[in-house]
Formats: sequence, C-alpha cells, structure tokens
Amino acid sequence: MSTATVNPRRWWALAVLAAAQFMVIMDTSIIGVALPKMQEELGFSQGELQWVFNAYVIVFGGLLLLGGRLSDLVGARKIFVSGWAIMIAGSVVAAAAQTAWVEIVGRAVQGVGGALIAPSAMTLLMMLFMHDPRELGKAMALYGAAAPAGGTAGVFLGGVFTEWAWWQLCFIIYVPIGLATLAATKLLPKVESRRGSVDVIGAVAVTAGLALGVFAVVRAPEVGWGATATVLELIGAVVLIGLFFVIQTSVREPLMPLSVWRVPRLGSANLAMTLLGAAWIPMWYFLNLYLQQVLGYGAFASGAALLPMTVLLMIFMTAITARLMGKFGAKPLIGIGLLVLAAGLVWLAAVEPTGTFLVDVLPASLVAALGMSLAYIPTMMTAMSGAPQEQAGLASGIVNTTYNVGSALGLAALTAVAMSQGAAQLGNLPKLTEGFSAAFIGAAIIAAVGGIITLLVMKSDKAVAAEAAAAPAAAPQGDKVSA
Repeated sequence: MSTATVNPRRWWALAVLAAAQFMVIMDTSIIGVALPKMQEELGFSQGELQWVFNAYVIVFGGLLLLGGRLSDLVGARKIFVSGWAIMIAGSVVAAAAQTAWVEIVGRAVQGVGGALIAPSAMTLLMMLFMHDPRELGKAMALYGAAAPAGGTAGVFLGGVFTEWAWWQLCFIIYVPIGLATLAATKLLPKVESRRGSVDVIGAVAVTAGLALGVFAVVRAPEVGWGATATVLELIGAVVLIGLFFVIQTSVREPLMPLSVWRVPRLGSANLAMTLLGAAWIPMWYFLNLYLQQVLGYGAFASGAALLPMTVLLMIFMTAITARLMGKFGAKPLIGIGLLVLAAGLVWLAAVEPTGTFLVDVLPASLVAALGMSLAYIPTMMTAMSGAPQEQAGLASGIVNTTYNVGSALGLAALTAVAMSQGAAQLGNLPKLTEGFSAAFIGAAIIAAVGGIITLLVMKSDKAVAAEAAAAPAAAPQGDKVSA
C-alpha cells in the first residue's frame, strides 16, 4: 500500500476498534458477579443459570464465521455499525427483562451483535495498518490488550453495579457507549461491498446444532442421560453439525472452506483452544458462585476477589507471553500453560465450606490465571500463523469459534457434573462446595488432557519452518490435515 493511501486518522480509528473489543469481552465478564442476584429476581434454577452466559457465547461463536463473511461482502464498516445497533437492542431487552426467558433472548441478541462486531473490527484494523508491519504489530498489541482490560473492567463494574445500584446497569452501560461508538464510526475507513453469496443455511445449521447440544447436556441431569428426549436432542445436534460440514463441501462460497484445515497446526491449535475454553470459563463461573453462595460475599466483594486474577492475565498477555513465545516457541507455552491451568484447578477443588479468600481462592486462582495467560495468545497466533493472507480472517474466525464452542459445551457438561454432586442444593454449604469441587476437578482433567495432547501432537515452530522450506521440492500432500 502506498503512503498516499495511509489513513491519517488511523490511530483514532484504532481507539474506536479497541473500544469495541473491550466491550465485546466485557460482555462475557460483567454478568458473572451479577448471576446470583439475577437468579433471585428472575427465577432461574441453579442449573438454568448458565444460560445467561451460554445464550451469548453460543450465538456469538456460532455466527462468527457468518459475521466475517458478511464483513467481506457488505463492507466491514457497515457490518460494524449493524453489530453495534444489534448489541444496543439486545442490551435494552436484557436490562428490561422481568422473566428468565426474556433475559436469555436479550443475551442471544447481544451475541448476534458481538458476532458482527468482532470480525468486522479485525478487518478494519488490518485495512488501517497493513501498510507497515511495525505499525500493524503495535496496533495488534494495543487491540489485544483491550481484551484482558475488558475482562478486568467487567468483573469490577459488575460488582459495583450489582452491590450498590442495579444489576440491570450491567446491560444499560452498553447503550451510551454503543451510541458513542456509532457516532465515532466516521473515523473508520469506508469499505465497498462486493458480489458474492452468503451461506445462511450453514450458519443456521452450526448455531442450531451447538445450541441443541448444549441444551441436551444441560437438561440431562433432570430428565436422565438415557431418556428418549436427551438421546434425540444429542442425535439432532450431531446431525445439524454434520449437515454444516456437508453444506461446506457443496456450496460455491462456503463459510468455512474445508481446505483451510490443511494450514499447518490449525487443527491442533483449535483443539487446544476448545479445551482451554472448556476449562477456563467453567472455572470462572463456579468460582463466582463459590464466592457468593458459599463464602457469602456480596457482588462487589466477589468482583474485587477476582481482580488479582484478571490483572495478572492482563500483565502477562500484554508484556510477558509474547517474549516467552519468541524465546521458546508456541508449542511448549500452550502445553505447559494448559498443565499449569490444570494445577490451579486441582488446587481450587480443595475449597472448603468454611474457606477463606486468602487460603482457598487467591493462590489457586493466580496459578490458574498464569496458565491461561501462557496458553491463550500462543494458541491464537499458532492457529493464524500458517494461513495465507486470503484465509487469515477465516483462520481467526475459526479459532474464536472453537474457543466459544468449548466454553459453552464445557460449562454445560461441568454444570451437569456439579448439579449431580450437590450444587443444586442452595443453602446446603457442604453439598454446594462438593458440587463446585467436582466441577473444578472436571475442568482440571480437560485442561490436563489439552496440555498432554498439545505436547505430544502439535508440531514445533522449527518443524513447521523446515516443512515450509522443503515444500517446493516435496510431493503434493493432497488433503492431509496438519497437526
């Protein structure tokens, strides 16, 4: 790109995009400490409460690929604006909800908005800074730092709003910020639309399949794993997800061309990301419940108790992990990070009904956060590093999708485990603690499996580089999927 095409307002535009990333991530954390209050006022059961989180991440994860495709066809700025308009509408519905099902609908609408905002923001960032690799690296670092910052702010603000005002402010806050963001979109570059088709059926199939699978796992402890309804729901989920892959092989312009899986390490990186989400998000969810329902913390105290963990995440992700990756490579950081996360979860599983923050929560949560901060960015970068430029956005969408899918399915499965071990018995502190401990152990097993598989299966940076150097002289590899 010539210097004549460099956007003079690109750094102001980056501030708008980083604010969007900040808000999308904050949306997954701000409701955490408000969950018990929402449960009390809206009538959620202990098992149903997870849908406040899962309604967002299932729709968000299921529609990310569609959001990226629409961004390419309609224009990234238009999709960014549309995403914020939908996010504002969903926030209004969620804030005004008087019943559990309306709250879930509002969260799902927010997920649609997030699925449009995230990929369009990344596209706009690349357009603004691709003229200079050094500027692009700086812009990506600032954009990436907005994610842990959003998580930290969400935990803090959720506690403040719930403790001293109304939990509804956790959603109302998106209205003025969203309107301000929309007003600032004039700073973003205009993007022309282009011709092409949108695989709406594929997007609907994968989203419906994920939602049905999670629904089946959530209900299974009540109706039975062998019940006809559970079996049919799980079969339906598998059929819908299978239909998605069939569609991808038959349409001219699929959401996810299956050839992308030939990118080196894309498969193993996405498996690691799935298991990372399946371990991390349940830990965060059940730790919130333990603090409030067992230790008796208020919403603000609970949010404050999680701040050391989120601050450590932000520091490591923005200042340390990248340096470690440059020195040791991605594979050892991902594998060790998952194993460290597993160790922190095992430590958390030792929580007591009469426990304390300093003994039972703080050290274990910091160990878990250290593991997450070691694994997350290397996994993300590994999934994208081998993709050609024309498939970089697709690779980014896939790895974000797998993280959200893993989060939703992991939370559903471990909620079922927790409920079966006593977490449904509100007020019975020993049984509640036993259920939460079982969930932490389950999450530890998931993280440990991810770490072991990564260390055994994923190719090292040197191996991938050697294969790339030898590729011109090598025989064609067909459709082989690389680990």
